[in-house]
Amino acid sequence: MRRTGKLRDKDLEQIVNDILKSRARSRIYVYLLRKKSAKAEQIIKGTRLHPSTVRETLSKMYDEDIIYRRKIKNDSIGKNPFIYYPIPPIELLKRHTDEMEDRLNKLASLTISKKRNKRFRPIRIRFHEEADQA
Repeated sequence: MRRTGKLRDKDLEQIVNDILKSRARSRIYVYLLRKKSAKAEQIIKGTRLHPSTVRETLSKMYDEDIIYRRKIKNDSIGKNPFIYYPIPPIELLKRHTDEMEDRLNKLASLTISKKRNKRFRPIRIRFHEEADQA
């Protein structure tokens, strides 16, 4: 018997993978969405990815503003760990649509002949909330 929760996570991972272009990134992002926040050790256990893969991917995702982090004060000896949070999914989608718009506009501008002197109208992808306000 299939567990629908797992099936939905796999579907979500595939969609996020199409955006982030990385299986590790998509698994980490979906895990953080589900848990709201987590430490690296929790992410390693939850995603079943190799510890070095998780730590390296978390660092890259933080540098690219896909996730954010906060240091946790720890009373024990050693480094204070980070707790990681995902950016909202709508923000991830908006960034992806911006990238798609740029690519589509570059392609469209190549197809317009300068000799015909046609005016190029940039392609814009709108969300429903934007379309309602327009």
